[in-house]
Amino acid sequence: MNGAKADRAAVGVHDIGLHAIKDDQNNVGFKVMVGGGLGRTPMVGFVIREFLPWPHLLTYVEAILRVYNRFGRRDNIHKARIKILVKERGPERFREEVEAEWAHLKDGPATLTHTEVERVAERFTRPDYESLANQDLAKLGNVAGLAAWVKRNVHPHRVPGYAAVTLSLKKTGVPPGDVTSDQMEAIANLADRYSFGELRVTHEQNLVLADVRQDRLVDLWREARALGLATPNVGLLTNIIACPGGDFCALANAKSIPVAEAIQRRFDDLDHVFDIGELDLNISGCMNACGHHHVGHIGILGVDKNGEEWYQIQIGGNQAPAALGKVLGPSFARADVPDVVESLIECYLARRDSEVERFIDVVQRIGVEPFKEQVYGKADQRSPRRQRDAAVA
Repeated sequence: MNGAKADRAAVGVHDIGLHAIKDDQNNVGFKVMVGGGLGRTPMVGFVIREFLPWPHLLTYVEAILRVYNRFGRRDNIHKARIKILVKERGPERFREEVEAEWAHLKDGPATLTHTEVERVAERFTRPDYESLANQDLAKLGNVAGLAAWVKRNVHPHRVPGYAAVTLSLKKTGVPPGDVTSDQMEAIANLADRYSFGELRVTHEQNLVLADVRQDRLVDLWREARALGLATPNVGLLTNIIACPGGDFCALANAKSIPVAEAIQRRFDDLDHVFDIGELDLNISGCMNACGHHHVGHIGILGVDKNGEEWYQIQIGGNQAPAALGKVLGPSFARADVPDVVESLIECYLARRDSEVERFIDVVQRIGVEPFKEQVYGKADQRSPRRQRDAAVA
């Protein structure tokens, strides 16, 4: 479920995706999607309700689950997913079946009411915000590195005088998303002193202090930097999502962490990373897609070839709006992956119309072929072996 204007929960690639929205009359409701998912059979979900009034949320979701329970595959554990059912029956037929089922549930006992929502809301303690004025964050300080951190890691807050801060767990040389026990103790202390004791974990493998006073941002930055948690790379190339891979997971075909580190080291110049701009790079060690490689602007998948680790590259994936990447061509040895990523970046930088045109925007505008040529050469120049591999990739 996503409640922001921009999709921060990747609702398009879940079995059931819910996006909280408002209609023209300012009524709250949900856009309902079904049939999304990654893994061996990646799919983007279909919208089956453009606007569902909020009181009907539970009954409508129950209708979806009832249809799935009635028709879902039980003969094959690998196909026992809503996405498979939606694909086999078709989204229009699935929508009709859900609507027919919902007709029996609509306005029933599970219909939400203002009283019930308020009762549940009372269970949640709201922070004791102070009455503060917003500050000009551009004038916080002249210390080297602070401005970049404010630009990338500090986010607007709905309450004046406060900000949300991302603690980046993507410092070069550290496995993406990893922190030590000592760091966790220190982070808990930061949460207590700067964010009402609250700490949130993002699916991008970072941590968020959601309620930081703007007049304390400089102090927080100094402490976070001392802990190695202030790398200003949120939303940039080195903010890599990577699964544990073959270093830890028995299901993995290849290692992910060494690949992530090699890419981080290749692009360790923050000025260059800032010039490249927003870019999501995701790595998975197998087709289970725990690293969400399908929806990375650049996605890397570890594959097994005769007992050896190779890496397949995809480009053009996107989290919001959800889109699946396209395989670039034959896979690469681990040592070649940073060179391939660099070639893709060079292709993008040479073809973008302006500094604000993102990598994903260029891929959508010009297609995959120029990037493929950058990496493999033109089709008539590729070796016969490369062409055979590309045909079966």
